[in-house]
Amino acid sequence: MVRTFVAIDLPDEIRERVRESQAILAESGGRLAIVDPANLHITLKFLGEVEPERIEPIIEALRAVKAAPFELTVGCAVCNPPRRPRVVWCDITDAGESAALARQVDDLLAPLGFPRESRPFRPHATLARVKEFHPSLIPQVACTPREPLGRARVESIKLKKSTLTPRGSIYEDLAEVPL
Repeated sequence: MVRTFVAIDLPDEIRERVRESQAILAESGGRLAIVDPANLHITLKFLGEVEPERIEPIIEALRAVKAAPFELTVGCAVCNPPRRPRVVWCDITDAGESAALARQVDDLLAPLGFPRESRPFRPHATLARVKEFHPSLIPQVACTPREPLGRARVESIKLKKSTLTPRGSIYEDLAEVPL
């Protein structure tokens, strides 16, 4: 089985800026699983464990995506939910293009047996997962840079493989589909 998801990768300059916020988060009293900045992305659809023979049909379905390249802004670190967070992430803003892309991916993969998302799509890039909450986390998040981390031009989406290890996830690109 191959653990897979469809994502938008973020550029290296934004990944580098994330390091500063993550260093501040790491000083909180909580136990956090900090995401390796090299893995920073926006998940459009998580597919889960997939049989290897289904990978090529997924790639073929994704090649039918019809969207133009677009710009997005990666915001500052925020807690989700705000009072007792399970995740610290950066909100992503655009003119609705990433949500439209996520719906299109949902539509293209539904005939292959992947259930449609029931929750509304909220674009974000995860910086850390909260393993054990401590109240000091909330003021630490407030100490991270408050300006957006940057703008990015989205020109493709990727089907990615995720291998879970004790030291964190390792991602591998299985396919890239240009917009």
